[in-house]
Amino acid sequence: MRPIGVGLAIALFVGVLAPATVMSASKKAAEIPAAARKQGMAEAPAIAQQAGLNCQVSDARFVGKAKDASFYEVDCAQGLGFVIQANKGAPPISFSCIEANTPSAPGKEPAAPCLLPGNADPKADLAPYLAKAGVHCTPTQVRGIGQSKTNAYIEVACQEGPGYVLVTSSPADAAKEVTAQNCLGFDDTDGNIKCTLSDKKARLAVVDRYVAEAKNNCQVKDRRYIGATKDGSSFFETSCTDGKGYIYKVGGDGALAQNWDCAKAMNILGGCTLTDAREAATAQAGLYTRLATNAGMPCDVDRYALFPSKDGKEVVELVCKNGSGGIGLFDASGKGVVYNCGYALVAGYKCGLNKADSGYAALTADLKKFDKAACVVSDARAAGKTAKGTIFVEVACADGLKGYMIEYKDNPVAPVGASSCAFVGGCQLKGNT
Repeated sequence: MRPIGVGLAIALFVGVLAPATVMSASKKAAEIPAAARKQGMAEAPAIAQQAGLNCQVSDARFVGKAKDASFYEVDCAQGLGFVIQANKGAPPISFSCIEANTPSAPGKEPAAPCLLPGNADPKADLAPYLAKAGVHCTPTQVRGIGQSKTNAYIEVACQEGPGYVLVTSSPADAAKEVTAQNCLGFDDTDGNIKCTLSDKKARLAVVDRYVAEAKNNCQVKDRRYIGATKDGSSFFETSCTDGKGYIYKVGGDGALAQNWDCAKAMNILGGCTLTDAREAATAQAGLYTRLATNAGMPCDVDRYALFPSKDGKEVVELVCKNGSGGIGLFDASGKGVVYNCGYALVAGYKCGLNKADSGYAALTADLKKFDKAACVVSDARAAGKTAKGTIFVEVACADGLKGYMIEYKDNPVAPVGASSCAFVGGCQLKGNT
């Protein structure tokens, strides 16, 4: 994952406030002068509207002046509070209280922190933003990274382990688009966004929890963050002291969703890199060769790809070195069945690694059981299931004439009838309509 490639406007309150108006974060809200609150409530709501804030002002204070700018803090009825810089002759600029409370450099006090009681804990106001981004995070620390013309960037450290960079609109508004990017995605890049509230090692330690949940007996040797997908899932890799390795998929809710042995993860985001995946894949191919042979389909497995498991069974597409192949379903004991790529359609699967015509010979043979003059199958698709539980497979003909609907029963797969597309409806393949 690459960092966001934009120039950030990180200069919070570059103007120097008049000394009498400067307040450090250590000041208590009780010390806010009543006059400052009165002036704030009189002037800030209109300025907040001019600044484009989605904020029903429930409390406000006048912070002070600096040259041609006046500063106000507002507490909103919902969501984050803001400090607003009202510029003479120019549109006002706003900074969320998270940004306002972030010092310009380590060890320094923020120039104009939020002090109103409703803004005492800005990280608590992030809940709607995190929910909108689809991540499970109880914030422990927050930091303003900066703003561009269209976005604000906030770092969030989470009680659950991982940290995120929240990308919101500028000014921040939970009603608009919000995304969360895992801090680990910025650790090994040269971009201008970095997470500093925790270090990489501490963030990667969350992987140990997923290993424990997976119960795969991995004594962790090394850890790696792989990346994230559009649905909000994150992927991690571990290598183990016994030489094995695994990839873990974690949902946006922070829960382990799935995990794969590196031997079965060749097609998952580039596969494993911390272990010798080729060696593992070779060993796995040997295992599938034995399982397929035991299931009655001799196959010297060359390649394989996993489907989501079904009813506790491992589902895998096998490509044999002799050009044949199919879909294998194997239970924990190693027993199972292998469907050729034609019959896989009946079982609810479609081959992708094998050649397109793999399995057509079996469909042709079945078709000729009902019509000896029938054509050679050139294409096929699963067409639907009947009320009695049989499955229709539509086939097209190599001679270009109209094809057929072949009716099958499952478990075990066997043809029970065939009808020409010239006489039945529902045919969709080229040449059949």
